[in-house]
Amino acid sequence: MLSPITETLFYFTDDEYRAKKGVKKPILMFVRACDINAIKRFDDIYLKNGGFVDPFYAGIREKINFALMECPSKGWDTCFCASMKGNVVNDNEYIFGIQLGEEIKVDIKDPSLMEIFEGSQITYHVPIVEENLISVKIPMISNKDVQAKVKELSLWKEYDKRCIKCGSCTIACSTCTCYTSYDMLYTPDSNAGERRRINASCHIDGYTDMAGGHSFRPSAGERLRFKTMHKIHDHAKRFGGDNMCVGCGRCSDHCPAFISFSTLVNKLSVEVDKLNEEDINE
Repeated sequence: MLSPITETLFYFTDDEYRAKKGVKKPILMFVRACDINAIKRFDDIYLKNGGFVDPFYAGIREKINFALMECPSKGWDTCFCASMKGNVVNDNEYIFGIQLGEEIKVDIKDPSLMEIFEGSQITYHVPIVEENLISVKIPMISNKDVQAKVKELSLWKEYDKRCIKCGSCTIACSTCTCYTSYDMLYTPDSNAGERRRINASCHIDGYTDMAGGHSFRPSAGERLRFKTMHKIHDHAKRFGGDNMCVGCGRCSDHCPAFISFSTLVNKLSVEVDKLNEEDINE
């Protein structure tokens, strides 16, 4: 809904263009706590990026309300939301919480919904996932010199062979926002068509290609490094808030090469600790 695989932005002819019609009806999304936090990261990119507001995203975002769904007590086996602070949401960020089972239990935040859930248990409160089966330590990069050395770590070369550059992790990721755009003509000899944007992935060939054949990150390890640093360092540094990754673990679930993102971050944290120590001793 908020980041479709492909999306029409506007229609055009020789003489004019027309934006697509906006969403008119309100939208209710049933989501987990990590998903609400993921959409906050979307808000950073599309609504708070140096004063720029993406009108297509904003038009949908203002129509959305959230229903918070309960998670298992420790999440799923690849979750690490507690480590990434993706496990907690404020009461004003959703209109009701819900547990679906043999009976429906509801946590009403919007009083106007009381009639809808008449007869259901409405004294329920959605519990927080306090601890996951997996714990992740976020690397604390002390300065730009250490950050530059992270780029050269041999750790990334391990993934040159393991990662197959399929992009499954970025499609599954709840915080990936990259896209490219293209014009689709209705007939080959006309100038009428529509401009679309389509999901792009830093793992896919062509993402950093330039005219003349140069590519900034041709290897799988370089691409994985770029994504990892964006998720656990760059976004927080740029926007002054939480890290981009919310610890949902879906990238690990979808990886056909069985690459665990949480394991990678913990490995990186060990290496960064060594770099920080070396920097102090220099």
